[in-house]
Amino acid sequence: MNEQTVQKLKSISPGDLATLGMHQMVYVRRQILNDQPVWSIHAADGSEMARLADRDTAIAACRQHDLEPVSLH
Repeated sequence: MNEQTVQKLKSISPGDLATLGMHQMVYVRRQILNDQPVWSIHAADGSEMARLADRDTAIAACRQHDLEPVSLH
């Protein structure tokens, strides 16, 4: 990383930091719905985007849409 990049990162505002990666990252979370486990996909701001029957399908759906999934425990 060059010095110019380092200086830009040091001067990033709290608002910009909060939205960094927001449109590329999603989180996958296990939930119980009607007594059945489901895997929900959420945007970085917490809004639910989808529910799927299993984790592997949820991860594949994220990647198919060029999103980087992370797990939430």
